[in-house]
Amino acid sequence: MARRICVVLAIVVAALLQCSAAQTTHVVGDDLGWQVPPGGSIAYATWASLQTFKVGDTLVFNFKNDTQDVAKVTKAAYEACNGTNPISLISTSPASFILDTEGEHYFIGTLDRRCALGQKLAINVTASSPVPAPTPSAPRTPVTYVVGDKLGWLVPPGGPIAYATWAYNKNFMVGDTLVFNFENGTQDVAKVTKAAFDDCNSTNPLANYTTAGPTISVLLDSEGEHYYICTFPRHCPLGQKLAINVTAGGSTAIAPSPGPSAGEPTPLPVSSAPSVAVAGFSVSFLFGAIAFLF
Repeated sequence: MARRICVVLAIVVAALLQCSAAQTTHVVGDDLGWQVPPGGSIAYATWASLQTFKVGDTLVFNFKNDTQDVAKVTKAAYEACNGTNPISLISTSPASFILDTEGEHYFIGTLDRRCALGQKLAINVTASSPVPAPTPSAPRTPVTYVVGDKLGWLVPPGGPIAYATWAYNKNFMVGDTLVFNFENGTQDVAKVTKAAFDDCNSTNPLANYTTAGPTISVLLDSEGEHYYICTFPRHCPLGQKLAINVTAGGSTAIAPSPGPSAGEPTPLPVSSAPSVAVAGFSVSFLFGAIAFLF
């Protein structure tokens, strides 16, 4: 369905671009204008050879009223300088002709011997170049996010800013997967409401993955805000919580609730395996936290 929408949008955009493509206005003879040219008909032939005429362009003939005119004629009338039955005739300057068809177009001055003296123009009009349709982008492949990366899912150093930093600037979309890595018996994962997330209340979770570790995969199957906490005592207040926003086209992380105050107890000890990850993570995490804050 998403691919079909992309294709339809691409077609619409291409049509709009083609309709809005700029057409060119050609001032016949430029500064010379439309008159009996010095040197004869070569003047307008030379001018035309330097132009590219497309369907939709406009020719503008500038001349002195009452002393000049311009007629659109057939090829035979052009060659014979016959202005008796023109296709169209304009005697007021500036005279504009929209080039609305492909092929050869012929113009002459009908007064006196002006055409025979070189006041004549023959051009060839080609089709407008179509605007190439943009190539629809391929559908995005679902992404698997490992929560916290090497840190895993545990009570983080520094409080909830750890997982806020991890989620920052990630685009969580419907169809993506969150993977929580933790040690059985010391951690768990619960999906909760926003109110429960803010209060670290695990009484009535939307989903509880207590015994399914050490790796939990959670499919992001709906748009909107998603909240996750650890239900073990005081793990959530100490920062083991994650808030994200899931959209169909991109998202940003949700800022978590403030961490524990200065009077809160120090983080609970964690198992040796996650501790190794914490040691290796601490320096990079501190720099990440600083970047997030500033």
